[in-house]
Amino acid sequence: MKLRIPPLVQFLFCAGFGWLAARLSPGLDYDPRLASHAIAAGLALAGAAILAAAVVAFLTARTTVNPVRPTNAEHLVTTGLYRVSRNPMYLGFALVLTSLAIWTGNGAALLAPVVFVAAMTVLQIEPEEKALKKKFGSAYDVYCRRTRRWL
Repeated sequence: MKLRIPPLVQFLFCAGFGWLAARLSPGLDYDPRLASHAIAAGLALAGAAILAAAVVAFLTARTTVNPVRPTNAEHLVTTGLYRVSRNPMYLGFALVLTSLAIWTGNGAALLAPVVFVAAMTVLQIEPEEKALKKKFGSAYDVYCRRTRRWL
């Protein structure tokens, strides 16, 4: 498996992309009222909580949290948040990116979470899925049929 861009790097790249898109598209600015900031803060907190809970689930199961080496996984985690999403860590990142996009007050910044989800799916999740299928076999197939990739 050739995973070359760690998810945190992709997150940071997309955050920078969203900021740059907002700066280069002043015509898409909108007035981020208090409600928008409250929504953005709520999404950021939810994303951070989901990400933290997902990491804790891996640590509790005593399996690797290293996304570049899914073949080092000792256990297939299917409980907690992993009953709802196969990728809650990445979902948490996507929610934080969405909150940052809303906070900027510019519609172009909303491209960042879209690019992140697309890039993560192709560059990270699909190769991870192949590695996990090879490692966990039919148990992983059952899990995939039962649990959605994102939400």
